[in-house]
Amino acid sequence: MSESRTDDTSGTLVVGTFLTLDGVMQAPGGPDEDRDSGFEHGGWTVNYWDERMGERMDDQFAGADALLLGRKTYEIFAAHWPHVDAKGDPVATKLNEMPKYVASRTLDSVEWNNSTLLSGDVAEAVEDLRNERGDVIMVQGSQNLIQTLLAHDLVDEFWLWIFPVVLGVGKRLFGDGTVPAALELTDAETSSTGVQMLRFERAGGVEYGSFALDNVAE
Repeated sequence: MSESRTDDTSGTLVVGTFLTLDGVMQAPGGPDEDRDSGFEHGGWTVNYWDERMGERMDDQFAGADALLLGRKTYEIFAAHWPHVDAKGDPVATKLNEMPKYVASRTLDSVEWNNSTLLSGDVAEAVEDLRNERGDVIMVQGSQNLIQTLLAHDLVDEFWLWIFPVVLGVGKRLFGDGTVPAALELTDAETSSTGVQMLRFERAGGVEYGSFALDNVAE
């Protein structure tokens, strides 16, 4: 656990994402969302949504103070949400108004309302941002960015929605380089369609043991 995580004045960095049962997070919302590596299963979440999931999604965004995005997810969101009628849609209202921070090595500017392009080393910039803001920063999508955050042990909570589907291929949440960590399940609910909506908080390091019997005769 990093020293900054023990500082009560630092903020909370949350990864919120949709996952298949085998850990894939690629292109949950549509066929053309992300076809990297020839991915052909985009849109795998669409037919599982029910009313309660919509309510939980509203609650999650209401609990976030800022949004952190990688380039690809930023471009997808920026092309969609400003054009959604925000009347009666709290998610659209929140996304369009809340502070947004974008980690990218290729973008020169970000035009979506209240967006800021992070500069310099991504891990350092995100840790500085978390400590400076002192509130809840949520990451959505942004698989490549998440790998950097995991490798530098910067994630405080995971808000994971696990869908009852297996794809076998695609970008996964936890890749090589993830720092081992223990987690505490702090909230769990299952939708009418079998989607598990789970919330985990960091709980220190991994504790190891053994089921081997002591004093077994050779």
